[in-house]
Amino acid sequence: MTVGTQMQQAIAGIQSAAATMKTFALETEDKSAKQDFQQIAKNLDSALEVLKGRQEYIEEQEPQYKQC
Repeated sequence: MTVGTQMQQAIAGIQSAAATMKTFALETEDKSAKQDFQQIAKNLDSALEVLKGRQEYIEEQEPQYKQC
């Protein structure tokens, strides 16, 4: 498995986890749990931005890893 493929899988996993947390936040009536889920989603969104930046860097340095 290439670095590009691994990075794409990591990004997809983080996107999925963030979406799940956002769903949990919408579905719960517990205010504390809602805040927790929203904070986790926010943290995952931040991590996602870092990974996307890293992916861009990898693609610039190693064009063969560029995802089509």
